[in-house]
Amino acid sequence: MISFAKNMTDDEIKQAAQYFGAIKWSPWIRVVETDTVPKTRIAGGMFLVEEGAQAGKEPIGLRVIETPEKTEDTEMLRNSHSGFIAYVPPGSIKKGEALVTNGAGKTTQCAVCHGANLQGLGPVPGIAGRSPSYLVRQLYDMQAGSRKGEWTDLMKPVVAKLTAEDMINIVAYTASRPAGEARTSGGGR
Repeated sequence: MISFAKNMTDDEIKQAAQYFGAIKWSPWIRVVETDTVPKTRIAGGMFLVEEGAQAGKEPIGLRVIETPEKTEDTEMLRNSHSGFIAYVPPGSIKKGEALVTNGAGKTTQCAVCHGANLQGLGPVPGIAGRSPSYLVRQLYDMQAGSRKGEWTDLMKPVVAKLTAEDMINIVAYTASRPAGEARTSGGGR
């Protein structure tokens, strides 16, 4: 996919952006606060719920567990309408709301750059309704200095004081928010 994208012309990129930007958004992730989660295994880069003798529950601890709503639809059929469940620790959405909306003395409120509804602002991407697993990796990588990119330096002071629990709380809240309609920033490569 990367080599394919690198060979696209500016016009092809614009056409693709317009096409994908016109697709009506539908909810993709359902956030569930819980003390226990289904036991999972990793396959195809996803957490899949264990079945049979391995099935059961385990404490969530300080984790986000994101699994397909319907394993077969996602893993075997690649159904693009089959969403995901994001299991998060109890209370994490409310704690995340405090961090996201006012910084809770640790960070900058997210709306300053990501927009009032967290759906993006100009070239800054939306974070509402996004995969919490993806977002927590981005936050951690920015804090650790392993994420590079044009806007990464702006995020460094934002993530500097966040703990792993703060990051989980933030992504629990942002994933629970509606993503809104797709939009394009108008940017090029």
